[in-house]
Amino acid sequence: MEFQEYLHTLRVWDVELPHFVPEDAPDEPVPLFQEWLTHAGRAGQAEPHTMTLATVDGDGRPDVRTLMLHGADEGGWSFGSHSGSAKGRQLAGCPSAALGFYWPAVGRQVRVRGAVAPAGPEAAQADLHARSTGALAAALVGRQSEVLGSLDELATASEDAWARAAAAPATPVPSWTLYVLDPVEVEFFQGDARRRHVRLRYRREAEGASGWARELLWP
Repeated sequence: MEFQEYLHTLRVWDVELPHFVPEDAPDEPVPLFQEWLTHAGRAGQAEPHTMTLATVDGDGRPDVRTLMLHGADEGGWSFGSHSGSAKGRQLAGCPSAALGFYWPAVGRQVRVRGAVAPAGPEAAQADLHARSTGALAAALVGRQSEVLGSLDELATASEDAWARAAAAPATPVPSWTLYVLDPVEVEFFQGDARRRHVRLRYRREAEGASGWARELLWP
């Protein structure tokens, strides 16, 4: 009961929220997404490129984790991981996913759904080597989602990987994969203190079509 009572004391959006006029939104979702993410970062939202990724495993059970967005343009929303990781295996078996972005500093959310495909080894290595030494070191450690024997084992592997990454920043990591989600739906949610949330959904007009239908949703 103590925890339940504590939950009831929590409040959201104790800040002035931006106004969203869906009629002024662009015809396609990418420019609006880029505008919203940039606005959230400039409004003080920490790590606005952090997102949740939802996939399903071979038994149809949903899985979710938090990771970083690597890009969003007309080609799709991209993120990286090892092909042998849990998410990599799940995407190989069921190449569809959903992304979720939440920026409490401005009371905004974006949800994206669509098919996912690897971008190819060249794009994957370019993506990895454009990032930090730490990102390369983590990729070199590999073995993502495998059972770990001890933290000492991780520390040793990490030290070795950091040394390799610093000495040879172009070291390839064959299992590193750049995944690209091709959206069929993108929803923009603007929170409202009086619970009159504004929800605008972009939906592909037909499979393979480039145009988007736009519709408001009840909150």
